[in-house]
Amino acid sequence: MLSLILFYLPSLACGFHVVRTGREMFWLWLFIIGPLIAPAFYFFAVLVPEWMGGKGARSVGKVARQTLDPERDYRNALRVLEETPTIGARMKVAHAAAALGRWSDAEAQWALSAEGAWAEDPSILMGHTYALLELGRYADALERLEKLKALGPEGKTPTVALAFARAYEGLDRNEEADDAYRFAADRVPGLESGGRYVAFMAKTGRREDAETGFAEIERRLAKIAPPLRPEARVWRDLAAKALGRS
Repeated sequence: MLSLILFYLPSLACGFHVVRTGREMFWLWLFIIGPLIAPAFYFFAVLVPEWMGGKGARSVGKVARQTLDPERDYRNALRVLEETPTIGARMKVAHAAAALGRWSDAEAQWALSAEGAWAEDPSILMGHTYALLELGRYADALERLEKLKALGPEGKTPTVALAFARAYEGLDRNEEADDAYRFAADRVPGLESGGRYVAFMAKTGRREDAETGFAEIERRLAKIAPPLRPEARVWRDLAAKALGRS
């Protein structure tokens, strides 16, 4: 009996804190089904930020909350949109859907956002483009990008060039894709542009160039701070897969 009490003691203590502070009741259910891991998450998600405050602690709390309840931001954004149907609220729903990989939902929200007076807003055009690219609707994505390019400097950035490259590649317009990838590869921060360009070169038979690009990615990855390396490694792995490496 004593061992059972001790086993659930962290959950009981955290549960008392949930009730006393009026926090979300889903925590209580988590404490029941996960009497060891749930209190640990609660400690980092709620207690550490509460005790310490500050940006760093809040970031730890946010990560833990997203791990426990990854759809929380999406639900909250939908609720806000229902209560206050503004363009800003709709864009938040689109971003939250994209973060979950719900590209069809994100695309639908971006399409609605682009109606009327907001049809030429650069951030909406770019958000819509990303969703269309992820859905494989390359012609539609290229149409948005051409509209964005016509607006001026905001449509001619390296990030936009990378999106153009993806759209061209999807449409088998490889010469145009190569030009866009080459422009973006050394200008877009991070390893995404380089990783995608290496994968493109490998796919189009430029093995030697792809190997050179992959070596550069490996060199840059080694210099990235360890906390940021897992995200960057996604693009290294994309390139490696295209080259048949592990």
